Amino acid sequence: MKRREFITLLGGAAAAWPLAARAQQKVPTIGFLGASTQANWTQWTNAFVQRLRELGWIEGRNVAIKYGWAEGRAERYGEIAAEFARLNVDVILTVGSAVPAAKQASSTIPIIFAIAVDPVGSGMVTSLARTGTNATGLSAQSADLAGKRIEILRELFPSLSRLAVIANVDYAASVLEVGEVEAAARKLGVKVEMLEIRRAADIIPAFDALKNGAQALYVCASALVNANISRINILALGARLPTIHPLREYLGSGGFMSYGANNADLFRRSADFVDKILRGAKPGDIPVEQPTKFDLVINLTVAKALGLEIPPTLLARADEVIE
Repeated sequence: MKRREFITLLGGAAAAWPLAARAQQKVPTIGFLGASTQANWTQWTNAFVQRLRELGWIEGRNVAIKYGWAEGRAERYGEIAAEFARLNVDVILTVGSAVPAAKQASSTIPIIFAIAVDPVGSGMVTSLARTGTNATGLSAQSADLAGKRIEILRELFPSLSRLAVIANVDYAASVLEVGEVEAAARKLGVKVEMLEIRRAADIIPAFDALKNGAQALYVCASALVNANISRINILALGARLPTIHPLREYLGSGGFMSYGANNADLFRRSADFVDKILRGAKPGDIPVEQPTKFDLVINLTVAKALGLEIPPTLLARADEVIE
């Protein structure tokens, strides 16, 4: 081979090598395990992805996101988590109800929960300061939230004496919340009527069994409720029951009022946890954080449909009014 041809060949190979090396570099992958449906989680997913971009992680460029949607069926958690483990994703982002399945699928892949109720009591972590496991994230628990929701209802209905509560009783966090609701209701002299559900098919029969006299419906959040919130709100409107929800997102399908942590903000903040993991941090060393933003939202459209008059003092406290 002539010297000039050899130099040309060598130069071409040198130029091509960085491109080949970059092509072989593994792009970090996030396994996004959604407990409900893609449509129901759009706002939360967008908040997470937007914050990732702000931190320098661009989907399709220097990070990949694999989505799996359980559609409100807890049995799907294990299937999706096992697939993420097979793909050897770098981190799994999910919510508290799916953490046990994710931990069973892998004891080494870091798990970030954007929302979890009582992560210590449920065994997800050993403590909030040092989790001691492959999981960490944001706790949405606040022991007095149930009481505050009932107080808001009492402000609207001074004579409130009977409250219906709908909850997925197979979901530990909902069972915990029901206990808090019952304790708060007892202090205020309010009787509680439970509408127990375990699957979507239980929702209509639960409303059919509802006794006369309930003045409002307290909705406990869960993946099952999230996937069926439109049906719950429609049935509540048909029964002329104003609803109070933990999530603002539940109001878009005919919910009346919500008070709770801003979940879009929690998903946004969860991106900071993922960023730390992708940069080498260990989940056991990252403390669990608490919500910092709680919103009261009132749907005036539903209030008018139910013939409700909202006290001016309550309207003035609202962070958002839907008209």
